[in-house]
Amino acid sequence: MTATLSNPSSIESYLGDEAESLLTYKAKYPQDQLHLPGGDFVERVFTQSDRHPQVLRSLQQLYSTGRLANTGYVSILPVDQGIEHSGAASFAPNPLYFDPENIIKLALEGGCNAVATTLGVLGMMSRKYAHRIPFIVKLNHNELLTYPNAHDQIMFANVEQAWNLGAVAVGATIYFGSPESSRQIQEVSQAFAHAHQLGMVTILWCYLRNDVFKQDQDYHLAADLTGQANHLGVTLEADIIKQKLPQCNRGYEAVAQATGEKYGRTHELVSSELTSDHPIDLTRYQVLNCYAGRSGLINSGGASGKSDFAEAIRTAVINKRAGGCGLISGRKTFQRPFSEGVKLFNLIQDVYLSSEVTIA
Repeated sequence: MTATLSNPSSIESYLGDEAESLLTYKAKYPQDQLHLPGGDFVERVFTQSDRHPQVLRSLQQLYSTGRLANTGYVSILPVDQGIEHSGAASFAPNPLYFDPENIIKLALEGGCNAVATTLGVLGMMSRKYAHRIPFIVKLNHNELLTYPNAHDQIMFANVEQAWNLGAVAVGATIYFGSPESSRQIQEVSQAFAHAHQLGMVTILWCYLRNDVFKQDQDYHLAADLTGQANHLGVTLEADIIKQKLPQCNRGYEAVAQATGEKYGRTHELVSSELTSDHPIDLTRYQVLNCYAGRSGLINSGGASGKSDFAEAIRTAVINKRAGGCGLISGRKTFQRPFSEGVKLFNLIQDVYLSSEVTIA
């Protein structure tokens, strides 16, 4: 498949001074030890698993939609921020997206593989669009209307509702490291098992949440800690893992030093042999923890700002070269004019379509 916008010079222009480092770097952990994305990914990887044939069909549908169809990569629009961050904080910059139909239209026009959003949004438009683009129902959310604000993912929907409206997948978040994580793990495990029984794909947002991770750096984004969160996620049989792009390492060590107490278990080889300070190495460690890529890693685009296009291209390049399977991009796309959101999706997809951006 040939991309319309992807060429080395345009990608390099977005990467700026990092272009050479990001496009030519060779990762420390060898790519031939990973299960990398490709058009045959479902058949090559998941047909060996315990997944029901209906799950394989749903997963293949997800990988066979949009501009990235049959490449092994995915580009997903997530819009659960109306609950997670409030409708005002999310949609006031672009009130168009208070209307659920415009969320789905953005995913369609943007050439996405799927749209991941709330039960309410997808339920409102399911008969018109469920056959046109794969639906992913986000089952749990963190709401910030209670006082005092509390960070806890609670179930807003169930698997049967997702199946009834025609979804091919369900998604959920676990705040690993939080006091509520044990309950969330049990809830999500049960939901994912039920989803697989009904033939749906499972996608897990593997986030860290605890004030102890906030030190001189934000260790919520540490490669070693997010990597372990990913490893817990695939243990719950998540078919795809969604994780934030790592920005540092040695999170276990930082927590132990800050608290003066032993924390968790890790190994020095993680820092000395399996990773480096390079973002591609840090992200490859996340991929390694997703059963060496058997469960695809998608990274998030992050909040919207002045450098959305450059940041999204950078994240896509790092994810692809590390061995990940795509990007999930929300606020950077729906908090700007519709046409710009479509353009941003297409630019991200062009990175994955470009033969010039290779696995490191």
